[in-house]
Amino acid sequence: MPNMLAMSFEGELAPSFTLHCLDAGRTLPDGWGLGYYPAGEPSAAILKEPAPPQSSMRSQLALAWEQVASSLFVLHIRHATWGALSDANTQPFSRTWGRRDWLMAHAGSLDRKPPDVLGPFEPVGATDTEQLFCQLLNQFALRKWRSIAEIDLDVLQGWISELNEIGGMTLCLTDGRDLLAHADRRGVPMWIAQLAPPYERIAFGDQDIDVDLTRRGAKSRKGIIVCTEQLVPLDGDAGKAMTWRQLAPGQLLVIREGAVIAERSTGGALVTERLQRLPSRAEPRRYDVVHKTTYRYEVPIERSQHILRLTPVHDRLQTLVSHDLRVSVQCQSRDYEDVFGNRVRKVNIETGFTEMVIEARSTVDVQDVDPLGFGPLRIQSTIPLVWMPWQRQVLDPFLLPPELPETELAELIEYAMSFVKRNDSDLLDTLLDINQSIHREYAYIQGATTVFTTAFEVYSNRRGVCQDFTNLFICLARLLGVPARYVCGYVYTGPKSANQAQSEASHAWVQLYLPQIGWKGFDPTNGILTQTEHVRVAVGRNYLDATPTSGTIFVGGGGETLSVDVKVEPRPGPNGS
Repeated sequence: MPNMLAMSFEGELAPSFTLHCLDAGRTLPDGWGLGYYPAGEPSAAILKEPAPPQSSMRSQLALAWEQVASSLFVLHIRHATWGALSDANTQPFSRTWGRRDWLMAHAGSLDRKPPDVLGPFEPVGATDTEQLFCQLLNQFALRKWRSIAEIDLDVLQGWISELNEIGGMTLCLTDGRDLLAHADRRGVPMWIAQLAPPYERIAFGDQDIDVDLTRRGAKSRKGIIVCTEQLVPLDGDAGKAMTWRQLAPGQLLVIREGAVIAERSTGGALVTERLQRLPSRAEPRRYDVVHKTTYRYEVPIERSQHILRLTPVHDRLQTLVSHDLRVSVQCQSRDYEDVFGNRVRKVNIETGFTEMVIEARSTVDVQDVDPLGFGPLRIQSTIPLVWMPWQRQVLDPFLLPPELPETELAELIEYAMSFVKRNDSDLLDTLLDINQSIHREYAYIQGATTVFTTAFEVYSNRRGVCQDFTNLFICLARLLGVPARYVCGYVYTGPKSANQAQSEASHAWVQLYLPQIGWKGFDPTNGILTQTEHVRVAVGRNYLDATPTSGTIFVGGGGETLSVDVKVEPRPGPNGS
């Protein structure tokens, strides 16, 4: 039986908890308690029951009450008597500090009383857990740390290490936003499970407790589960959607919105995800690009019109050295610049054909060497962004989310806000997190989607190709008030890259408009910011505005076959790079 269980999700869930330890004929525990934060409020609710009877009413509330919904849960089952069987001695314990309710649960016991720390918090019961809780809060109050986010984790790690010398320190502490978990160095172990969508049904537990995350129609959420025992899959997709591992002794985690945001260990700090997301400076590069598109028809085409967006962009970050665009069929053509600034060729064909080859050859210098070069300007923005009326008028086409059912947009908004909460509303950190999360958590599978696949379907199924990941990122950004546009172009992945297929066709990514900075490229397929490996060709509100080739057949046609071959080869530039 797990003594302690805590869960953090990227959005609100309403799981059901079945306490089989209270079933008829079982040896009853001394008490149990479940703490959570309804509606994401800083005020905690606790279902607590010392000396529970079999099939108690409160346990039925944990099983079926719809109000037991939160993004954070802390469950503790008390096995050994320590003081009277009362609410005062039953975990989890709650205290109010920093205008929020804190919850703490602790597995194990201390050999002796910890040293007193003067402050406003005093225990009312007889447990060493409550003494630890009050001591930690007094330390926080002394240093004016009003949330877990403000805590110096290195200092906290030192305190916990000292306390670990006098007893077990497997514990969970939460302020309603973050969950802090620590694994004891010498006794009670702690296990952690990562919950990765998509899944239809998730249930796990053992002979004494079942946890069902989807029994009450829960949504597919990413999450982290920490427990003093490894729980086993009971039903549905738990076997493939949950990955368990044991924390190292002395390891400390901070979890927010279903993701680990910081780690410490007895040996010192571990690398954080944020540091891994920041790119290094790149060198300018020159590419030769060949884009060959072949159309074949079973019935001759007698009259048609085609729109070609195959001319790479020429601006301060990308120089078009040379370009040649040819169509194998006799035609009339006209070049112009569309409303998005793309160079477009309109082709009219009135000659019959069954095969048409469109070939574009370009040489391009790319100088986007430092996508975070604005850092020294010390420009920091937070969400929500505020746009002036004239700015919003210009940016409106890139702020309007796709037309989706209201329920789907509401779920996508909640998903987008989980990134905002995880990153303290910081604009750049939020966008980097979304970019990396799509790369890590969504499967790149060709043929799994079509051009009609919606952003919500990509979110639900967690699979797709570059176009799908781009559409999802654009949707999330716009829901957060960040202007986003679709970019079509090419990416050089290198001859030995696992993503070589991406360089053999047109690639898609996102450009986001950052205040006082401008349009910056994010590639969620590869989890990177665009630099000198991306060649831009066209931009727009969506795929239709930037598609490389499109057209209309007026007379003839049937049984169309399309093949596209793209070659991106680097070569030395004028400066030898």
